[in-house]
Amino acid sequence: MPETGDETGIVEQSQDSRAGQHQARWYQRFITWSAASRVGAWLLSHTLHRMDLPVIRLSKSRRSVANSATGLPVVTLTVRGVETGKLRTTPLIGIPEGDNIVVVASNWGRPYHPGWYHNLRANPEVILSTKDHTGTYIAHETTGEEREKYWRKAVDLYYGYESYQQRTRRKIPVILLVPKRD
Repeated sequence: MPETGDETGIVEQSQDSRAGQHQARWYQRFITWSAASRVGAWLLSHTLHRMDLPVIRLSKSRRSVANSATGLPVVTLTVRGVETGKLRTTPLIGIPEGDNIVVVASNWGRPYHPGWYHNLRANPEVILSTKDHTGTYIAHETTGEEREKYWRKAVDLYYGYESYQQRTRRKIPVILLVPKRD
């Protein structure tokens, strides 16, 4: 399936008619299915970022192991650490919403929020990189109807989020990243 880029520069697969599920090659469907399972989530949560960050850095955010393996749109989020003050970069699924990007703090369904989420709450000004663009964004945690709207979009794109929510007692945060206007 050929990849298509949108105005945000995020590489994503063409959409099919199944409630927004992306069309993917057989191995991408298998990896996506595996990532939604407990064992797959554990394995990928301990290995994927170690493989992904060097590829993302070397390709200047144009390639990602996660994107190639799953066909899902991947962005890199860089946020200042609360305790260290150092910039921390994390690859995440990025869901385009016009000029904005939606990210989900699922942490693979673990009982606690990911570190980047805590850093982002303390420092909502972040750097977001896509295939074609790097810019400064302001993070806004969604609530109520806004959260439900973006949660449905996220689950339509990657059903693993629903599995993660079922495995944890916490309500998984959905974050809207809005480009900073000068």
